[in-house]
Amino acid sequence: MQSESAPPLRVAFVAGVAPGKWFHRWEERFPGHPLASAMVDDAEQLAVLRDGRADIAFVRLPVDKDREELHVIPLYEELPVVVAPKGHEIQAFEEVPFAEVEDELFEYNGGPSDRLDLVEGGAGLAIMPMSVVRHFNRKDLRYRPVTGLEPFGVAVAWRRDNEAEAIQEFIGVVRGRGANSSRQASVQRGQQEAAKKRREDLAASQSKEARARNESSRAAKAARGGRPGARSGGGRPGKGRPGAGKRRGR
Repeated sequence: MQSESAPPLRVAFVAGVAPGKWFHRWEERFPGHPLASAMVDDAEQLAVLRDGRADIAFVRLPVDKDREELHVIPLYEELPVVVAPKGHEIQAFEEVPFAEVEDELFEYNGGPSDRLDLVEGGAGLAIMPMSVVRHFNRKDLRYRPVTGLEPFGVAVAWRRDNEAEAIQEFIGVVRGRGANSSRQASVQRGQQEAAKKRREDLAASQSKEARARNESSRAAKAARGGRPGARSGGGRPGKGRPGAGKRRGR
């Protein structure tokens, strides 16, 4: 992959996602191609792709990939937990049925940090991915796994109209492909270039052989035309000249 003076590959991720392992693998494989990363709120996870602030984003599902015109590859699932202020009765249980806490939940569309602020302030309880709660690590909050809910999904997404080689390479890193995997963009490009070179070499070789045959044929014709007694026209000597071979009477 061409990396000299390349702009950084911009990667966004939501809270709770830990992309460090993928960043490390990228740096090992492509030390000359920098990464620029930024954490964004869930509400912004698609906006950064739409407006070009990010080339790739680690997002939480569900995502309407067709409406958003995105490629979306699910990666893993996260455990949902209910979050409550310290001292809440959920602390007495190892896990809590969703039906038991549903009436205490509040509606909020902001970021996870602000949501935790509201829980801490007594606005109610919140259902969140365990990784997010652990990421912010609020000492005055408690959480327990919730049963009866689907897990939160995490995926990697990028725009369908952006098929840059660097993006394809990064997706390969995330999916665990080796540097020499035939599905890596740089390997495919190398294979295509090698195949093109073989075709060009074959065409050049065939052209050279054709020229050699033509030269040999011309040389053979020239040799036949220069032998003693060689004749042209395909007839007997003198046949081509009027009156040749006959004596005219006086």
